[in-house]
Amino acid sequence: MEIPGPADLWRRWAALATALAVVGFDDVWMVGARGAHHDDHGGNWARLALVEGGRAVLYGYDHEYSATVDAEPPVDVLAGAPDWVPWDELSPYAAEDQLGYVYWHDGTAWGCAPYDEQDGLAQTAGAVLDRAAALAELFDFVVQWGNYEPVDDADEARVRAACEGLLAAAERQAVDGSVLRPYPGGLIEAGLAVAAAGGITPGGVPPVIAAGTQPRERRVRKLSDREHRRLVWDAMQRAEELDRPLPPPTPAMDNLVRWVRDRAPNHDGRCSLLFWASASGASEQDGEFPPEVRLGEEALTVFGQAVDLVHAVRVEEADRRTGAWFFLRVETTAGDATFERRYDSWPDWWPDNGISGPGRDDLAREMAGREEPWRPRWTALLDSDVAFGD
Repeated sequence: MEIPGPADLWRRWAALATALAVVGFDDVWMVGARGAHHDDHGGNWARLALVEGGRAVLYGYDHEYSATVDAEPPVDVLAGAPDWVPWDELSPYAAEDQLGYVYWHDGTAWGCAPYDEQDGLAQTAGAVLDRAAALAELFDFVVQWGNYEPVDDADEARVRAACEGLLAAAERQAVDGSVLRPYPGGLIEAGLAVAAAGGITPGGVPPVIAAGTQPRERRVRKLSDREHRRLVWDAMQRAEELDRPLPPPTPAMDNLVRWVRDRAPNHDGRCSLLFWASASGASEQDGEFPPEVRLGEEALTVFGQAVDLVHAVRVEEADRRTGAWFFLRVETTAGDATFERRYDSWPDWWPDNGISGPGRDDLAREMAGREEPWRPRWTALLDSDVAFGD
């Protein structure tokens, strides 16, 4: 994707921030002393900083589209970055897997680390990458954010002309009250304050930050999140269960057994329920006699019933010292029920498809809540430092 020069990016960014301020919003598109910022308040963001010496850096993250964060092998988006980028700001994001892209402009051209994955740039900064996109965004601010409905085609044309006038003035660094008054919203002084902060008023100067200094050492991911999880799961499959007492009978288990037996596919009481569960997730696989989904029922509804019952059992059986299980197998007949729980290891009756199993964060939270003697040896592999080779 071709990226415009830093000056064009900055002026469009400042125009968007100014327009939103006129409409009454000041925390989505922003400009300030440390640069320009876009935050959709959904975990996606972009930043642009102008750096002394005619340079610039554009960086950000999208939790859905920054595939660079989950790439295999891992992508270091700071690979090859020059000394002058703001390392103090960039490095913490990278270390927490919250940096999808970094582009640096040396005064002549943009550069970035080598990768083929989608990085989230278009999704987080698309409105400033193209002039037409910036104009469309300015119009959307009026009708969507400002709840302004043009009364007719002529009124819409007037609003679009106001958008063009604001963007053109920003490009000339000539935004003043006469430019903002035609733009619907009414908060002219607020808009002028933002325009001044962004250096797009007459005689304005955009803020520039000092050059950064590359650290001697920094955290660089060596394992992708999937590879790290794979390392843990492999260790769980080699592990053995610690010797702990069986939990006493609970009302939740009685409820689950009744439900499982009632769902016997052959209506003879024989039914198998295989689940993994954690504090935040759950999944099932088919046993020899999986629970019946009856005529007129949705499979997802039946699964939801099972999830609720399984989670209730896990909560009631959890021990504050020894913890809670992750895997549960319930086998019923017409008159009996057997259970198998796995607290510390991966059972051979749960096929490993590379997807279905407790996540590393869930495992880490569970182990942190157990007393030390009840943490299996593979607990050490959960530390994030393992993925960074520290």
